[in-house]
Amino acid sequence: MKTIKTGNEAMAEAMRQINPDVVAAYPITPATEIVMIFSQFVADGLVDTEYIAVESEHSAMSACIGASAAGARVMTSTSSQGLALMYEMLYIAAGLRLPIVIAEVNRALSSPINIHGDHSDTMGARDSGWIQLFSENSQEAYDNIIQAVKIAETAKLPVMVTTDGFIISHCTEVIEMVSDDEVKKFVGAYKPARFLLDIKNPYTLGAIDLQDYYFEHKRQEAEAMRNAGKIILDVAADFDKKFGRKYEFFEKYKLDDAEIAVVCMGSASGTTKVVVDELRSKGIKAGLLKLRVFRPFPYNEIIKELSSVNALAVLDRSDTFSAYSGPLFTEITSSLYTSLNSKLLTLNYIYGLGGRDISTEQIKSVFDDLAKISQTKKVENLINYIGVRE
Repeated sequence: MKTIKTGNEAMAEAMRQINPDVVAAYPITPATEIVMIFSQFVADGLVDTEYIAVESEHSAMSACIGASAAGARVMTSTSSQGLALMYEMLYIAAGLRLPIVIAEVNRALSSPINIHGDHSDTMGARDSGWIQLFSENSQEAYDNIIQAVKIAETAKLPVMVTTDGFIISHCTEVIEMVSDDEVKKFVGAYKPARFLLDIKNPYTLGAIDLQDYYFEHKRQEAEAMRNAGKIILDVAADFDKKFGRKYEFFEKYKLDDAEIAVVCMGSASGTTKVVVDELRSKGIKAGLLKLRVFRPFPYNEIIKELSSVNALAVLDRSDTFSAYSGPLFTEITSSLYTSLNSKLLTLNYIYGLGGRDISTEQIKSVFDDLAKISQTKKVENLINYIGVRE
């Protein structure tokens, strides 16, 4: 069924169709609408979810952890400082292997105060043990939320699904929804192998774990994240089979024969596709790799897809302030360095902090830079800031 939804509405509708057992939340802009809409679903009796209104995001994730450990299917939503206030509990959710799902709307981190979108909040949680799925538009946000439930419960790992604040969260688009029954059938009933309210099979969860076993448990957590890659692809294949929309680790857009290419995540992908089309009409072999799965990072698959590119630009919608470059650039170049394609000419562009627009003209200038270094084989400025007054 085709309908018009904002990103927030699309994610809330997916949550309604999933009908989780528990949602605990403390609303924050620009994710407020997601739980506001969902709480109305609860009030109207459209779902039988236990909705817990708490006093902070730290409490929201704490309640989610308790409910998930007890055996419930659990979801929440947050953004920016709200996600940052959850950071402590994100590690606990992942370490306890609890399949919680967050509808996360990307927003800049203070200070200075800013309510608009960039990826700084999600990047701050990139090593917390959560699977991270990025969405280009409302359709992908809706589809990713539905898939996230199966991914989380199969991998026994939490998942956050992201959209760019206000750019996707508050803009209306036509999306294709599937029926409530089809979604319920796809996600299935949640039957955890172990849960604390199963009094006939008691077990210990979250006990102190010092030098004797902590290391082994974290090693298992790391292995679970690596194994999650296959689970993500299996769930995507099942989703494609049932609903006809194909997802993988990333989307290749005119990349197969590209000589110059851009890698990015989120809403900037759509703008980049427009530029790629324009350049292709002029005979320039430009391409895009739009990353959907940032955690676990699909380094082997990315290296393979970039093997024939002469020059590459990595667009980061966040900065690191103390590391060598933007976080996505670091991941890409680390992967390339350990491969046979370590000499690929690669540039980093930090863009769009605090919700600043990135235009087609700016992305054209990135491709102009790539065309130049492809010919000269010289990289003059490795780390670049685009769209900032200096």
